[in-house]
Amino acid sequence: MALDDTHFMKEALKQAKEAFASGEVPVGAIVVWDNKIISRGHNQVERLNDCTAHAEMIALTSAFNTLGSKYLPEATLYVTVEPCLMCCGAMYWSKLKRIVYGAEDVKNGYRKTTGDNFPFHPKAELASGVLADECAQLMKDFFIARR
Repeated sequence: MALDDTHFMKEALKQAKEAFASGEVPVGAIVVWDNKIISRGHNQVERLNDCTAHAEMIALTSAFNTLGSKYLPEATLYVTVEPCLMCCGAMYWSKLKRIVYGAEDVKNGYRKTTGDNFPFHPKAELASGVLADECAQLMKDFFIARR
């Protein structure tokens, strides 16, 4: 049985909730290959004291290690929030088949810099807005709690 984008975004949301619980900006990501989750990640910027420790970067690194490959041409990356430009670069070089994200990020998302230019690998497919309300609400709740 093929699982759908909603199912996998719910798994990415679980990762985002882990980030929230540990005081990190609640972004979660997973990488799926052949309908199976091969890696998971959530923001660990504060924990690792590393501005590059975004959910996507952690999930990608774990996927590379799992497969023993530097490319992921049959994989889909699910992330709860629109990726930043740094993460887009990593996704580009990963040669992902698909990128699926939930909520838009007007302040830090890739579109702030790229506009209508496509920053992903030319063969990549992009889907957005999957469980966008749930993903956005988690971010809102986090920043309200921080104030």
